[in-house]
Amino acid sequence: MGSGLIGFDWSKMQWLVAALGVGLGFGLQEIFANFISGIIILFERPIRIGDTVTIRDLTGVIAKIQTRATTIVDWDRKEVIVPNKAFVTEQFVNWSLSDAITRVTLTINVKYMADSELVTQLLFDAAHECELVIDNPAPEVFFLGLSADCQNFEVRAYAAETGHRLSLTHDLHCRIKRKFIQHNIDIAHPQLEIAIKNQKSHPFARRRFTKA
Repeated sequence: MGSGLIGFDWSKMQWLVAALGVGLGFGLQEIFANFISGIIILFERPIRIGDTVTIRDLTGVIAKIQTRATTIVDWDRKEVIVPNKAFVTEQFVNWSLSDAITRVTLTINVKYMADSELVTQLLFDAAHECELVIDNPAPEVFFLGLSADCQNFEVRAYAAETGHRLSLTHDLHCRIKRKFIQHNIDIAHPQLEIAIKNQKSHPFARRRFTKA
């Protein structure tokens, strides 16, 4: 009676209450799922504080693990809060779970006429001289193949921890460049072949251009 006097229609409010109940139920379901996931993480320990992980497009260091969410500090020093459910239901990479050693791979293309044995030796020398490259596993160099204008090499070196990857890559590239200059080894440039119409001679004349 009172609700009718103030214009309150309970039959209409029932739908609003039901919608709020459903929304609250879904919200509590997510909170509960993250809470249970947090307990699983704390017991199974797929991640630990200090681990370097990659999940979705985010890579960083685990800074804090709580019952609802985990804090990751990325390389820009931003703190990103990730729900614990993501670490239980999604695929992620833990770079330092049982072994902090990671592999760095460099692809090097040199000109077709370069001495392949000399190039292999120079790449090995550069890897062995780099202080950030560990001896076990030992660095590897592979001559992967030939194309019309270049030879394809791959250098595989191992870093003691994830934080050394960029520094190792920088140092190794510098050493390789320096050795190539000293021994006159040229990096191969991609070549592009196009057809140019020529009315006086052949219908089409082919010319090869090298990208600088």
